[in-house]
Amino acid sequence: MRATGEPLLQLRDVTQDYGGLRPLRVKAFELRAAQRVAILGMDQSAAEVFVNLVTGATTPRVGDVRAFGRLTSDIRDSDTWLDALRAYGLLGVRTVLIDQLTVSQNLALPLTLDVDPMPDALQAQMRERAEELGLSGAVLDQFPAALTPLDLQRVRLGRALALEPRLLLAEHPTATLERADADAFARDMSRIVAARGMAALYITADRAFAEQAADEIVMLKPATGDFVSAVGWRRWLG
Repeated sequence: MRATGEPLLQLRDVTQDYGGLRPLRVKAFELRAAQRVAILGMDQSAAEVFVNLVTGATTPRVGDVRAFGRLTSDIRDSDTWLDALRAYGLLGVRTVLIDQLTVSQNLALPLTLDVDPMPDALQAQMRERAEELGLSGAVLDQFPAALTPLDLQRVRLGRALALEPRLLLAEHPTATLERADADAFARDMSRIVAARGMAALYITADRAFAEQAADEIVMLKPATGDFVSAVGWRRWLG
């Protein structure tokens, strides 16, 4: 099955130095609407560089990055960039939770700063969000330090989804999880992304996670920048 939605991300002939053994090279990459792709072969440093490129936080030294129809090099000011960033749901080790706020308040922060006390309507919205994420209602009143690693990732995912993004961009989402929890999180992400009809790009070293969460798995060849199918393995949902 071939993805036919509109192109959301397009990278062509990109080279970006970042202090690694070799620069990050991407010869060609494309992600389309509703497509769920996992990329293997990027360590944490390379993944961070790739995420910064596709979100426009940095521009490539060589090559073009086009996101949602616009070259990232055409974004000239911080207000325009912040507005463009709303199309992404960013999930990774850099997703910050505030320890002094409850889970419910942390989930609500992308929507409003009026979280203490929380209005009744917002509390009801956060209960719905917790149910979608697979969090028990009791977790909403806890603080992040009391959560299991799996529930912490679920809360981070909730933060990433708060503004109804078109694309979930997850950077090593199971790096802190044991195998059973990683499998459970893969099922959560697959269910949520499918229900929302959104695109997802998972940068991961966890092949078992990729097989559960993604429709297609590709591997980056660092020396050439080519993406190749990971041993020809491909699965499409629905």
